[in-house]
Amino acid sequence: MYNKIKILFLFILLLSSLCIKAQVTNDAGLWTTLSIEKEFTKKFSVSVDEEIRLKENFTQLNLLYTNLGLNYKFTKAFKVSLTYRMIEKYMPDDWLSFRHRLMLDISYKQKIKSFSLSYRSRFQSEVQQYYSTEFGKIPEWYWRHKFELKYNLNKFSPYLGTELRYQFTNPRSVENDYGWHRIRMFAGTDYKIDSRNTVGLYYLIQQEYDVKNPSNLYIVGLEYSLTLPCKQEKK
Repeated sequence: MYNKIKILFLFILLLSSLCIKAQVTNDAGLWTTLSIEKEFTKKFSVSVDEEIRLKENFTQLNLLYTNLGLNYKFTKAFKVSLTYRMIEKYMPDDWLSFRHRLMLDISYKQKIKSFSLSYRSRFQSEVQQYYSTEFGKIPEWYWRHKFELKYNLNKFSPYLGTELRYQFTNPRSVENDYGWHRIRMFAGTDYKIDSRNTVGLYYLIQQEYDVKNPSNLYIVGLEYSLTLPCKQEKK
């Protein structure tokens, strides 16, 4: 009798694990980013980013966002940024969800010969559908930790890294409050065209866990950045 109960218990446990696994959705997408930074002094700059994201195996538009940021370098290694993001997210039933996000980044970079190790701590708050939903005026709060290791060559700078996200509060998923539930792992390379222009290519994997409907994303990313220095370059 004990053995039968044990076998039944193991069968239920196996079935439950299969069901949990079956609930995980997978998708591939493309993220393309244009970044422009204007330096007013050696320490202070303003940045603008535009990004388009595709989902459903590169076939559907997922979201658009615009970043407006203020950046201040206390030292070559230590920087603080305050950024506002306006998001237009396309929902499954063909309507737009407008979202507003505020982000405070504290970044530190340490160079060791040809390598550079960086850490970014991001506090972010976001509201969604401010006037049209029950929780629209209640912000969600997250804390994100990003680690990156880069190898600096003459023109190319390959890198790899990871990012973890911690949820403080979210009125739309209170069951996940005060917990870790998402990780990103990425690798890529930047190519410096000249002192102002840089292009980049990366591959990112995002995995969710300890949430109701977890998903895995497999992302190809393309980036272009333009830096406008505070002083006119000598010809």
